[in-house]
Formats: sequence, C-alpha cells, structure tokens
Amino acid sequence: MLADRTTLVQFLIEERRRHPDASGDFNALILDVALACKAISNRVALGALVGVLGSVDNTNVQGEVQQKLDILANDYFLRATEWSGHVAGMVSEELDEPYLLPAEHPRGKYLLLFDPLDGSSNIDVNVSVGSIFSILRAPHPGKDPELDDFLQPGYQQVCAGYAIYGPSTMLVLSVGTGVHAFTLDPNLGEFILTRQSIQIPPSTKEFAINASNQRFWEPAVQRYVQECLQGRSGPRLKDFNMRWVASLVAETHRILTRGGVFLYPRDSREPVKPGRLRLLYEANPVAFLIEQAGGAASTGRQRLLDVVPADIHQRVSFIFGAREEVTRIEEYHAENYELASTMPLYRTRSLYRSAVG
Repeated sequence: MLADRTTLVQFLIEERRRHPDASGDFNALILDVALACKAISNRVALGALVGVLGSVDNTNVQGEVQQKLDILANDYFLRATEWSGHVAGMVSEELDEPYLLPAEHPRGKYLLLFDPLDGSSNIDVNVSVGSIFSILRAPHPGKDPELDDFLQPGYQQVCAGYAIYGPSTMLVLSVGTGVHAFTLDPNLGEFILTRQSIQIPPSTKEFAINASNQRFWEPAVQRYVQECLQGRSGPRLKDFNMRWVASLVAETHRILTRGGVFLYPRDSREPVKPGRLRLLYEANPVAFLIEQAGGAASTGRQRLLDVVPADIHQRVSFIFGAREEVTRIEEYHAENYELASTMPLYRTRSLYRSAVG
C-alpha cells in the first residue's frame, strides 16, 4: 500500500539528507507535533460521544471563552513535545506566559509556538477547525528561554504549518522548501504526502472578509471591497465571490487549495489594537506558508514576516493570498483619504477614485 506513497517520516528523512550535519532533533519535533495533531483529530471526530463539546467557565489571556477542546488540545501539544529534549520552551494561545518545561526534561534547541485549536467557536456546529504551529531556533539552546527569545520576526521561522480537522485530517507544512500537504490515513495512522509544492495563483476572483465589520474598516479596505462588489460594471471589470468561515486554518486551506485573498484588517472598534489575529502563533506561521507557496502576506502597510514582535500575544492586521490582490490593497493603504461620512449619499467622492488596473 505504501510502495508508491511518501509518508511524513520519509519526507522529513529526505529533507534531512540535504543537511548532513543535522542532528535529527528538528525532524523529531515535527513528528511530535504531528502526534499531537493526530490525538486532537481523534477527539474532534468523536465530539459529543466523549463529552468534549461545549465551553468551560474560564477565559484565556485574550479574554475569549475557552472550549473544552481548547484546553484538551493545548494539553496534547504540551505532553507530546515537552519530554523529548527537542524544545527549550513553548508559547500557546491558551497560556498567559511562556510554558516552562518540567525540571526533569532536557532543554532543546527549538522554540514551539502554537494555537492548539483555531476556530474553536465552530466546534459545536461541526465546522472545520485546526491547529497552527511555528518553530523558531532557541537563541540559547539547552537553557530555559527568556521572554524576549520568543519575540523573533516571522522570517526567522524554520518551520510553520497547520493541521485541519475536516472531512479528512490534513497536515500542511513548510520547512523552507515549499508547501506540502499530508493526509492522515486513519487505517495506518500515518500522514501521507498528497500535495507537493503547492502554489497560489497570483490573481483571483474570490475574497474572504467578515462583512459584518464593514462600518469599522479603514477607507483603503472599504474601497477594495466596494470595487470587488461592483463586479464587471466596476473598475475591476470582473465578478468576485465572497467567502467567510471564521476559522483561520480553514480560510488558509481554501486559499492554498484554490486561490483567493483573505482580509482581517485593522478597524476602529479598538483603535489602540493594531489588529485582531495573534502575530506569533497565527499570522506568522500562515504568512510563512503563503510566501512559500508564491503568495504574499501583509499588514496592509508592510510585509507581515518583517514585523518585530513586542509581546507574545501581540495582535496584528492580516491580509494574505494572491500576490496581485495583496499588492493592490497595500497600494490603497498608501494613499491619503479624506474623512468620509457614514451616510452613503454623502461619502467623499475621492474614496473610490483612481482604481488601479
């Protein structure tokens, strides 16, 4: 059955052969993460049968209500990776502070950052959820990391990926040599390579945004979405489809599968916050994958992977996908806009002028 198939283990061995001096710790850490994802996939699939649906009487550091599976998934990540000596420390969306490894476990040379269960608000309605992870080099291998050790810009990632728990469970990752997708064979318990060297088309007719927040968007985003909605009769001269799943993993997977552009822009609801998604363990790993697949990832004003973190739970605006669309949105952000009225008949005419292309 495996004669003409490549497993995740085989794929990583082939990658390691390109680096004869590699110790194997990196591959082993990825396999530990894959094990955690298999365990989470099993629990997500069983759902109400094992009593893991619903929320608990607690909130995480983000002020979000924790689901039972949030806590369980976080524990799976910690237990699968803390003992091996491959990691020095971890950061999770579900933990206020970096995770200090138990004293009996050796400290490794990598840092693991993760959102153990992205899109957990979708669990009870049986919509796809996932896990997102990022791997960085530890500045001081063999020692407990300091807080600042995790505050590395995204371009320093050595691996990023996600698992999506849908009709099938898939692990999508990059070690800096393109983006590759592995599907979990439940009979074998192995991830099998099913898509290799994924590429995102540079243009698209599909965008994803939460339209309920339109009244809070910046003028550049208002302009971009309005032009898309005008379709063939507007400046874009083509019709667009709009999608929104409310799961970053699901949105990313759709774009890696069939193209598109995703926007979760900065808005005026909380002006002191530069965005809604978390930089270190959501935006950075997704941006790494998107760039490896030939797409672009931005805050709207700069390349996402160049952002220097100031806090482990820092939020950021995030726009990614088809390179031509991301470039256009950045160009719109670079323009000056007069303050427009909230009444449609009295909006500043210049808001939608001089469309590119």
